[in-house]
Amino acid sequence: MVGEANPITVLDRDESWMLLRGERFGRLAVSVANEPNIFPVNFFADDDGILIRTSQGTKLLEVTINSKVAFEVDHHNEHGAWSVVLQGEAHVLERQEEIAAADELPLRTWIPTLKLVYVRITPTSLSGRRFRFGPEPSLDLY
Repeated sequence: MVGEANPITVLDRDESWMLLRGERFGRLAVSVANEPNIFPVNFFADDDGILIRTSQGTKLLEVTINSKVAFEVDHHNEHGAWSVVLQGEAHVLERQEEIAAADELPLRTWIPTLKLVYVRITPTSLSGRRFRFGPEPSLDLY
C-alpha cells in the first residue's frame, strides 16, 4: 500500500510465546483418516509447549491415533488482533513425575467434568501475526 504501514506484523518467537502464556483458551486441530477436527480447549503454556487436560473421548482418541496436531490462540479488540499457531507432536503424560508436575500448574477444568488425562504438545513450529484493523483501502492506492 502506498503511504500506509503494513497492517500485518510477523511476530518473533519470544513475542509469540509471551502471547500464548497470557491466554488460557485455544483451539486444538487434529486430523485422522483425512478428516479434520477442531476442539476448543483451555490450556497452559510453559517452556516445553502446551499442556491441556482431557478425558476419554474423541479428542484423546484422535491425538493418540495421529499425534501431529496444530494449536491456535487468538485475541482481538476494537483496534486489532493477533493469532499464534503452533504445530507439534501431542503425547499423553504417563510417567508419574510428569503428571505430578502437571498437577501443580494452574490448569483447571472450566466445566464441572473430570479431566484426568494430561496431553502435552511439543512444538515443531510456531508462527504469530498481529493485525491492525482499518477500512479497506481504495483501489486507487495500488
